Amino acid sequence: MRLVDLSTKDFIIEMGSDSPAPGGGSASALCGAQAAALLAMVGRLTIGKKKYADVQDLAEETVKQADRLKEILTEIIDRDTESFNAVSAVFAMPKETDEEKAARKAAMQEALKLCTVTPLEMMRSGYEGLLLIEKAAGKLNLTAASDMGCAVLGFRSCVYGAWLNVLINIAGITDEAYAAKCRTEGEEILGKATVLADGLYEKVKSLI
Repeated sequence: MRLVDLSTKDFIIEMGSDSPAPGGGSASALCGAQAAALLAMVGRLTIGKKKYADVQDLAEETVKQADRLKEILTEIIDRDTESFNAVSAVFAMPKETDEEKAARKAAMQEALKLCTVTPLEMMRSGYEGLLLIEKAAGKLNLTAASDMGCAVLGFRSCVYGAWLNVLINIAGITDEAYAAKCRTEGEEILGKATVLADGLYEKVKSLI
């Protein structure tokens, strides 16, 4: 069962069940995918409008890049849950002998590393979405300014939620160099995304 193939109602029901996945990671990816879709919508509402004839190239490029991010983040919804399930599967591995314990420990480390790859990609995509909005804010169809503002918030939530998932996974990683690398990249993206998102929100709000 692919999460993205569920109805909105069934997805929400599944997320609210006693299963630990889908959880915050998939929810954060969904926030980002929705934000990308909103940004694409604003672009499409600009294309072909005489009032915005001078920004047609920008509108078309925004749609192209927003659609790409939408596809990436939609795919991550399921991939994040699959990564978590890989960690859960390790707990079912035998641990009676020293060899089994060693194999289980090694498998857990690999699974935790895999679980950092997806949220870091999510953070990069969310930040990229904010950069797209930075180029488009105040230039594309202003009647949809509130929608662009919601896209800002969606990308911000995507980045923040993904960061929490990075943190909880690197906490269990014994490879200190790998964990430090993930932390450094995540903190850098988080810092830039925070400043950018907060500024964009105020800019968009001033247009309404």
